[in-house]
Amino acid sequence: MRTKFFTLFCIVLVAGLLAACAIPPATPLPGEATEASAPTEKPTEEATDAPTVEAAPEPVELSILWWGSDKRHEITQQVLNMYTAENPHVTFAPEYSSWSDYWTVSNTKAAGGELPCIMQQDYAYLNEWTSRELLMSLNEFIDSGTLDMSDVPADFLAGGTIDGNVYAIPLGVNAQAFIIEKNVFGEAGLDIPQPDWTWDDFEVLAGEIKDKTGIWAQGADLPAEAMWKSLYLAYGEWAFNEDGTALGYENDEPLIAYMKMIKRLQEIGALPTAEEGTEYSGAGPEASPLVLGKAAMDYRWSNQVVAVVNAAGKGREFVLVPLPRPVDGKQPSVYIKPASFFAITSTCKAPEEAARFISYFTNSLEANEVLAAERGVPIAAQVRDGLKEKMDPVTGMTFDFIALVQEDASPLPPPDPAGWGDIRTNVWTPIFVDPVLYGQITIEEGVKVLRREADAILAQNKR
Repeated sequence: MRTKFFTLFCIVLVAGLLAACAIPPATPLPGEATEASAPTEKPTEEATDAPTVEAAPEPVELSILWWGSDKRHEITQQVLNMYTAENPHVTFAPEYSSWSDYWTVSNTKAAGGELPCIMQQDYAYLNEWTSRELLMSLNEFIDSGTLDMSDVPADFLAGGTIDGNVYAIPLGVNAQAFIIEKNVFGEAGLDIPQPDWTWDDFEVLAGEIKDKTGIWAQGADLPAEAMWKSLYLAYGEWAFNEDGTALGYENDEPLIAYMKMIKRLQEIGALPTAEEGTEYSGAGPEASPLVLGKAAMDYRWSNQVVAVVNAAGKGREFVLVPLPRPVDGKQPSVYIKPASFFAITSTCKAPEEAARFISYFTNSLEANEVLAAERGVPIAAQVRDGLKEKMDPVTGMTFDFIALVQEDASPLPPPDPAGWGDIRTNVWTPIFVDPVLYGQITIEEGVKVLRREADAILAQNKR
């Protein structure tokens, strides 16, 4: 018994000594994970702190088309270069023409499926081009903020809106004006007309200018189609009816009286004859009789004033007055309209990039300092206010003129209907104005031709 107990005691004692002499586990080095602390799974990608590298934007070339003077071409190209410098993946394929050629060029491109991504548009043609589904609605880009219109008054955007869709962004606002050379008037002892002058006042003044200076009172621009439409606006009417299916007035007498006035002034040499006018008809500001010193006044939209004054050179002073109105008119002939627009065509392959550029063109003060309101008074409030502090006297004159017109202007008429381009190109000048002024038909016959042919074109808009 004693022997068994002694044996058991020795076994327990030996086991304890072995446990006491066991080698302890190694202490891990700093930064070395032990088996217990080592992760059992590979970290997911979301748990890493590695920076994400964004892919470079794909290169984009935006084709762009506009009309205007050489000055407009120069400053627009400068802004395109500025945009590319800030956005190296975007380059441009620019093209421009004169106003007289623009719609022929653009319609030819449309027929051939070769429209640019961005094109300058005009209020008179907006309805027609949207009805042909050639322009893209911009609502999506405005809603997303890609095309930032947060600083633009809603009534300015209304000019480019049809049936709730914004199809075109105004590049500025302007109004029809007579540009008058103050030097000529001063030397002839003539007063600058008042803002509410009439066409009777104009006719008397035109005769006096011819008698006292020997130059034309005005260039060859009075038979312009815009003058016809503004003439009827003064009577509270418009050239087209509400649904664009016929002319909008019944009485042809105001147009007859207006054309008779032009012919009377041509006969006394106060206006260029039809033959003389061919040299200047549709000419840009640089080639207008006013710039060349052959006329005392010129008819232009106010955004063209900068180009006119720059072309005229130093030492000449100009002032702007609104259009004359008929003696029996009910309201002013003048109204404020979008000077022109940028629109994105429906075939554009990079509309989002195009929208970003138009947003830059609208909201960048640096870009608009270069553009200098040449396309009209800017529509973004901060740009307009910022430009006022830096603008030259000529640009300031256009700002002041718009402010003057706002005090007494007719409401903006609706965009011209589909078919207007056909009327302008194929009816107004070739079978109405030219035959009348060349004496091939009487004025009374001419207005009948205009009504017949215009109504036939507009009747196609009936549903």
